[in-house]
Amino acid sequence: MGAGMDTDARDQRPAGSPAAAVVHRLHECGETLATVESLTGGLLAAAIVEIAGVSSIYRGGMVVYATELKATLAGVPEDLLADRGPVDPDVAAALAEGGRQRCGADWGLATTGVAGPEPQDDKPVGLVYVAVAGPDGTEVRRLDLKGGRDHIRSAAVIEALRLLADRIELPADADAAEAAGAGRR
Repeated sequence: MGAGMDTDARDQRPAGSPAAAVVHRLHECGETLATVESLTGGLLAAAIVEIAGVSSIYRGGMVVYATELKATLAGVPEDLLADRGPVDPDVAAALAEGGRQRCGADWGLATTGVAGPEPQDDKPVGLVYVAVAGPDGTEVRRLDLKGGRDHIRSAAVIEALRLLADRIELPADADAAEAAGAGRR
């Protein structure tokens, strides 16, 4: 295991598996997930399917490395890609929304960015956008990652899972509070 592998944007190793927490939470909520990946090239899907019992929540995903596949497979508007290029917050949001719709999932999780070694379309190495689309809208997080290609890709996976975890925490907590309230009647 090389230094910097499986660490997040702050070079910290996450406690426990971020994927396991997300899979468990979605399972509790009875909700499903799809992924759409560019720079992570399937690493996000691989991290998710490592978790036992994932088949009840994971619908599937797409690796849309080529820019035109972001449009044809994931449904990103072609004019958006032409205007902004693939490494853009609105493109990340459209990837997550497209994955959610096309895979028939409650949640879509997407990654796009520049893993290096060279900048792309005037975007610096380490600029990554992760996005989650869910029943209550879409959120995008910008990451400015340092380090080599492998670290950028693995950190993008961890941060995408973290973004999803942040979003799905609220309904689960609300349900727990509601259940606790119902138990006291």
